[in-house]
Amino acid sequence: MSRRNILSAANANLLALQALGGDTPLLVDSGGVFQPGVIAAANASRFTETFFDEPLTTYAVGFKDPNDIEATLEFFAPMTPTPERFTYKTTSSAEEFLSDADDIRAIGAPFKVVPYSGSEVEARTYNKGLTVIIDRKQQTPGWEQRTVARLLRRLWRNDLRRAIALLSAAATNTAKTWDTTAGKDPDQDVISELVAAATASGIRPNRIGYGDTAWSRRSISHRAQETAGGFASAMLTPQQLAQLLGVDEVRISKERYQTGAATKAEILNNLVLMFMALGGGDLEDASNIKRFVSPVEGGGNVRVFVQELGPHLVAVTVEHNSNIAITSTLGIRKFTVS
Repeated sequence: MSRRNILSAANANLLALQALGGDTPLLVDSGGVFQPGVIAAANASRFTETFFDEPLTTYAVGFKDPNDIEATLEFFAPMTPTPERFTYKTTSSAEEFLSDADDIRAIGAPFKVVPYSGSEVEARTYNKGLTVIIDRKQQTPGWEQRTVARLLRRLWRNDLRRAIALLSAAATNTAKTWDTTAGKDPDQDVISELVAAATASGIRPNRIGYGDTAWSRRSISHRAQETAGGFASAMLTPQQLAQLLGVDEVRISKERYQTGAATKAEILNNLVLMFMALGGGDLEDASNIKRFVSPVEGGGNVRVFVQELGPHLVAVTVEHNSNIAITSTLGIRKFTVS
């Protein structure tokens, strides 16, 4: 059938539907083969089948940013796999740490009954993604992989900013001045705060994140003390400092984001965040923060589409499903360092 005949048949079908008042339901495009001219409701699977790019999706799943912004995101908001809609438990009461003197049962009497009032939250993940349009005259060897990498870094940066903003808002803040004044001890400040946090929540924070500026001020303050202890502390690596502080990991966030035409800003900046988070956790562990991630259609955590927009333009899209949430505010601590 010629293109003109196909269009004529399609128009005839459309006019017939309009004559019936538009109440006749359209056929459902279930992925089968239709005769030319048949009008059917759009099917998302047709788009997926047409524009889904498996090689680039495989690349996206295995991609590692040289600056490892994904690892920083995993540090501040560990991934928890979930379905698209799920229920998670919050930790908000002190009942876990109550102690009883009357747990001995008398003969003929029942055991003491104690209440637990844990709460559940209904939640879902959100479909997130970005698209970039590339002119064919700008395409050079490897442009598809570079484009996917660029979009992944941007998506991770977006979620990293969300995670740090949530932790910062939920934390108990203390202003600290780490300068060259005699008697300063930034590491002792953190140790004291960790003890206070453990007393408040019953669980000691196991992760500490320093902004680039905060870490720099810590080092300068230690060096200015002109003592053996000050010099030694100034030279500690994040791994060595974690051992000193008794936590699982210390990380320096050096990531920036664009705030204007020629302006970049640190994401964490002059903050020190102390919190509890478990890598490989589940919906019920005691982490302060979680990044719930559900698989995209077809499985996997990310998916790539490549769509031809015309003779000269190609659109590349990367999508994923996530939702970052504070699951417990207990014990989150923050220093704002000046």
